[in-house]
Amino acid sequence: MLKQYRLRDYRFRLVFYVVALTIIGIMVVGSAKPSVQNKQIAGLILGLIVMVGISLIDYNFILKFSWIFYFVNVALLAAIFVIGEKTKGARRWLKLGIRFQPSELGKILLVLFFAYYLSKNKDKLNNIRTLFCSLVLAAVPLLLIFKEPDLSTTIVTALIFVSLLFIAGLSYKIVMGVLAVAVPSLVVVLTLVLQPGQKLLTGNQALRILGWLEPDKYPNIAYQQQNSIMAVGSGQLWGKGLNNTNIVSVKNGNFISEPQTDFIFSIVGEEMGFIGSVIIIVLLFLITIECLLVARRAKDMAGRLIASGIAALIGFQSFVNICVVTGLMPNTGLPLPFVSYGLTSLVTLFAGIGLVLNVGLQPRKYGQGD
Repeated sequence: MLKQYRLRDYRFRLVFYVVALTIIGIMVVGSAKPSVQNKQIAGLILGLIVMVGISLIDYNFILKFSWIFYFVNVALLAAIFVIGEKTKGARRWLKLGIRFQPSELGKILLVLFFAYYLSKNKDKLNNIRTLFCSLVLAAVPLLLIFKEPDLSTTIVTALIFVSLLFIAGLSYKIVMGVLAVAVPSLVVVLTLVLQPGQKLLTGNQALRILGWLEPDKYPNIAYQQQNSIMAVGSGQLWGKGLNNTNIVSVKNGNFISEPQTDFIFSIVGEEMGFIGSVIIIVLLFLITIECLLVARRAKDMAGRLIASGIAALIGFQSFVNICVVTGLMPNTGLPLPFVSYGLTSLVTLFAGIGLVLNVGLQPRKYGQGD
């Protein structure tokens, strides 16, 4: 389980980027909602302990429990519909001694499971049977997350799964075939949604898309996102300063609900300006790149998939969150990695980084294959 590692293989750069970004996040969370800042500090401390602990455990030993992880993941997601807490019309939280969000943990467990499953079936990945089994195994947790409902997490989790398939060796012909169908289908769906009396999408999800496409017609739906765009733009180059008392501040006027979570980047834009926003984006980019560099030097396919999966998680989730805050995508509830308030998200991300660090501690030797 525990092995002897070389200190020089420990990716201290990755640790520095993650800790620096989390500290910035703590400061921004404190400005957005001071009452939760101490909890976020506790999350950083707990996250560091979890990260270091996991980084010293051989990931091949952890992968021996992959099927257990899969069924635990499904069980926790299913338990939400029985004993989950309902908040703002959605069931996303469980309280089992501690209150946590299973879908956040589920993304890490999905990476671990498919790192094991796809590495075991890499030579027959493009067979219909293997591909079908992979899709079914992914569909179960994805459907449970979607039914919470949590569309944004479903999308990001699906993107992680697709990335793992691609890294594992999915045929380019299949990839291009799927894209050839998916892109025109998306255009058709968006066109149909704009038609009067459409029945393709209903409920809150349809309203969010309509509010994004036509904010003037749906001001009550689009106001959160429009205020967020206003906040980001008002920060200009250097921002208004953290914890400012500016009376024309969008945040201080309470025009953004729950700014410490999904819309934390709007606070970054308003109070830290363009410079602060760029720093956040660059750190997220560097963390993603470091994970990919670890994947490139991994000793086997399983290690490559773990590091690539965590890179996909951080990269896609950051991209979607920032696109929502800046009005490039419909409003969805998704935290910004290492920056948004949320102990479940923060600690599970640190756990993911711990897995990447362990992959980095076991690099491929020169001439070594899979």
